[in-house]
Amino acid sequence: MKIIEVNTEKTWRGGERQTLYNIQGFIQQGHEVELICRKNFPLHQKTKDLGIPIYAVNNGLQAIWCLIKRARHISIIHAQTSSGQMYGVISSFFHKVPTVYTRRVDFVPSGFFTKLKYKRTNKIIAISMAIKSILENFGLSNVSLVPEIAIAKSLNEERAKKLIHFKGWHNKKIVATVAALVQHKDPITMVQTIYHLSQMRDDFMFLHFGEGVLRHNVKKEIARLNVSRWYHLMGHVDDVEDFFSVFDVFTMSSEEEGLGSSVLDAFIYKVPVVTTSAGGLKEVVEGNGLVCDVKDAKALAISINEVLNNASLRKDITNSAYETVITKYSVETITKKYEEVFKEVLK
Repeated sequence: MKIIEVNTEKTWRGGERQTLYNIQGFIQQGHEVELICRKNFPLHQKTKDLGIPIYAVNNGLQAIWCLIKRARHISIIHAQTSSGQMYGVISSFFHKVPTVYTRRVDFVPSGFFTKLKYKRTNKIIAISMAIKSILENFGLSNVSLVPEIAIAKSLNEERAKKLIHFKGWHNKKIVATVAALVQHKDPITMVQTIYHLSQMRDDFMFLHFGEGVLRHNVKKEIARLNVSRWYHLMGHVDDVEDFFSVFDVFTMSSEEEGLGSSVLDAFIYKVPVVTTSAGGLKEVVEGNGLVCDVKDAKALAISINEVLNNASLRKDITNSAYETVITKYSVETITKKYEEVFKEVLK
């Protein structure tokens, strides 16, 4: 197959990393892969050495024009974002190449034009049952389930140890999250969780890796609850996976979540997980970690405290999570699922 991946985001978040993983998986299986991405932004930088044709664009019009020009050379358009889906749909008025869209968000779509866009998309891939159910309730029947990919990389443990040494946190438990400071990740509930945890114990530090528009609000809540002693905003950090090597618990407080690819990182690096039940988190974490109701900060704190106190529980959930991630979320397994969907579309 000749696949063109479309992701024009300026950020480096879960969707962009999954785009890279998909490309690597398709290359490993012998497919010809091309990429349309935003010029000079992280995805462009991280794919330059893959040896594939890359069309770096400055805007959506250029992406659409590129799809129109490349149409006679490719088998399938794989859109990794909603904007990529739109580019595929618009360009389809000028060619017959099918568009497959991978949807990673679990908010409910609405509106006539949104439904029209989905109807003109040949296949939608949902990364969790939660997303698949939302789309089917929206009236769509062309939805397949294919989860995310988890790939273990060699961690720079010294980098993480240097941070702990510099901060003087040698005797502290490290609780952490990797989540943008945006509403669907619900960072305010996370601050409240750490407040409740601080009422139970004093031997931990909380590291929040991620940036976003709610940074000011989060800082205000940290000050209001007087938890700055424990709660540390780390900002965006490249190769954040290195720091999983020092995490004692990984947690997420999302109110909406497609799947939560950072949870898969925690699984593969054997860090115990505590999350809310938002979206696809429940189906991934249940049985492999502890799951709490959305916005229940106290329950999250109690669960984190339980994991920190119970070595047997930590061993059980991390072993289960690791077995799950290496069997269900490997690049080989997920690439085969994508191949099956693409072949179905091309019949």
